[in-house]
Amino acid sequence: STGMAASLCARAVWFRSYNTHMADYSFTAVIEPDDDSFHAYVPALPGCHTFGDTIDEARANLIEAVELHIACLIEDGIEVPHEAGEPIVEKLHVLLPA
Repeated sequence: STGMAASLCARAVWFRSYNTHMADYSFTAVIEPDDDSFHAYVPALPGCHTFGDTIDEARANLIEAVELHIACLIEDGIEVPHEAGEPIVEKLHVLLPA
């Protein structure tokens, strides 16, 4: 809802404004086509995903979503997850009877 989004935005602005010690986080992002738009998400942050009409818009939206997600985790006293290692991405081919 719009109220919730405004609340989350306010939390992120507060987090950036009042925390002088900033941590640097790096995550693998996945941006994939989804009909006429792009779906973007961070596998290490379950539930952190967004969409955009272009790849650039999806990327920008994802950066904001990650900032909000991490700000909420920290505010709630939850440890920010870290990636276990480099992801392996490959295409699988599966043969099934026709």
